[in-house]
Amino acid sequence: MVLPPMRYKSDAVETLTYFKNIAASTELPMMIYNNPVDYGIEVSIRMFEELTVVENIQAVKDSTRDVSNVSRMINAFGDRFKILCGVDTIAMEELCVGADGWVAGLVNAFPRETVVIYELIKQGRLEEARRIYRWFLPLLELDIHPKLVQYIKLAQAVTGLGSEHVRAPRLTLVGAERERILSIINEGITSRPHLPVVRKSEKRFSRSL
Repeated sequence: MVLPPMRYKSDAVETLTYFKNIAASTELPMMIYNNPVDYGIEVSIRMFEELTVVENIQAVKDSTRDVSNVSRMINAFGDRFKILCGVDTIAMEELCVGADGWVAGLVNAFPRETVVIYELIKQGRLEEARRIYRWFLPLLELDIHPKLVQYIKLAQAVTGLGSEHVRAPRLTLVGAERERILSIINEGITSRPHLPVVRKSEKRFSRSL
């Protein structure tokens, strides 16, 4: 996964040159991380047009927060690029309009629920998916805060799937903030829904912290 330059707000030509140079240096498949909200650079449809000829650029993590961008990409490029939702709170919406996968955050603490939602949507079992997704939403909102790493790490610790340890300059949560996030996590665990049986797809996508 490749982000635009983070310490300098490059223009379109500079951003494309950066991506192309990385692609030319490796045979590995690449996924473009399109996150203008956090990083200030949007990879536009016109820019993706220029990247279609770069064979090992194969996917995009769409974190534009614009659900319609999935349809925009499909209209422009068909299945040329695999499209993965990069924002937990709109994952169901983007999967329903054609996203191929989900680069998830809360999957680190709630893997079964994340996978079941994905599988149900892909199988067209939308009412079942909606029920679980609505329960999941308060937890998924932990993914769209600047302290998402601390929040998800705390959720991992509570569910027994990790620890609260974070690397500097991040600090472990303390005080009222920690109690507030714990209450959200514990409420989610207490009201955890029954999960239906689903058949498993061959490919899924997640994120580690």
